[in-house]
Amino acid sequence: MTEEPSTPRFGLSRRERILDELRRTGAVRVADLAREFGVAELTIRRDITTLADRGLLTRVHGGAVLRSVLDTTVPRTVVAAPQFRVGMVVPSLSYYWPQVVAGARSAGIDAGVQLVLRGASYAAADQRRQITALLEAGTVHGLIVAPETEGADGHALLAWLDALPVPVVLVERRTPAALALTRMQTVATDHAFGGALAAGHLAALGHRRVGVLTSPQSPTSAGLRHGWSRTVAELGLTVDVDRDAALDRMEAPARAAFLAALLREIRDTSTTALLVHSDPQALLLQQHLQDEGWRLPDDLSLIAYDDEVAEHGSPPLTALRPPKQHVGRRAVELIRDRLREGPNRPAERVEVAPALHVRASTTAPR
Repeated sequence: MTEEPSTPRFGLSRRERILDELRRTGAVRVADLAREFGVAELTIRRDITTLADRGLLTRVHGGAVLRSVLDTTVPRTVVAAPQFRVGMVVPSLSYYWPQVVAGARSAGIDAGVQLVLRGASYAAADQRRQITALLEAGTVHGLIVAPETEGADGHALLAWLDALPVPVVLVERRTPAALALTRMQTVATDHAFGGALAAGHLAALGHRRVGVLTSPQSPTSAGLRHGWSRTVAELGLTVDVDRDAALDRMEAPARAAFLAALLREIRDTSTTALLVHSDPQALLLQQHLQDEGWRLPDDLSLIAYDDEVAEHGSPPLTALRPPKQHVGRRAVELIRDRLREGPNRPAERVEVAPALHVRASTTAPR
């Protein structure tokens, strides 16, 4: 098999296009680039290796990010000292959030912002402890955080953040309007729009009886459900299956019992399509359906939400992908502008749209 040449006769070379995508998003994945350019993944890996050897990017597992000032594998001729040092606290370092962090880091290189990253849990007390540690070090000019926002603990944490003497940007979080917090800025995916996109996609395929399964306590679920419920009602779709459960946290016997009941409900209600948040839940459901002899997507269409690992399903799962890297980039840009212009700069509340990636797990109902 002959490798596609890097430089075509017309237009940008493949490696130039890789760099262009990196400048736009801050991070790229080998699988996505191979699919977009129509070449083997090995070809993309070779391109990334070549660009890394030239000091133009940094290789990471499964892809690449814009070159960090901390990457010393290839000497840089000029490295500008960062103007600001910003603490970043996220509730996970293994799922969803690494791409947000990658986008923030790449934007920091361009914006003169050095990030100091800390991982926390989803508990408000732990989040406050990690943020306090950054503040007490006395070396950060601002904060980018993803705190708990619900309940008494979440509201207290938000009020504390809003009163801090440094600017704060929330990522993938919103402040409740009732709290009337005026200083914090936010950058978040419009998950409600994602729910609407999912409903619209299924309706366009001809599905009339649909269902939804979301993760309890997930900050994403409320917005996703809001957009989904509003749109299925507007489109005249029937929703008989509506569950909220954490399949990936259940013990095997409990999960098997739940899934057996769910499959009976899907069959009894003639439901032909399901929206599932998140990817791990969708993959667990897909595997169980296949183990029980269901033919996918003929017997049931599935849409996942997050698009972290959805493409690795069999068949690959259609999924809604929040623009995680862009969220990280915009957060850094917002805090940089606030630090440069001062507290009189109007606070911004930014919403960005997720994208629908259609794969083989959705089709017209039989």
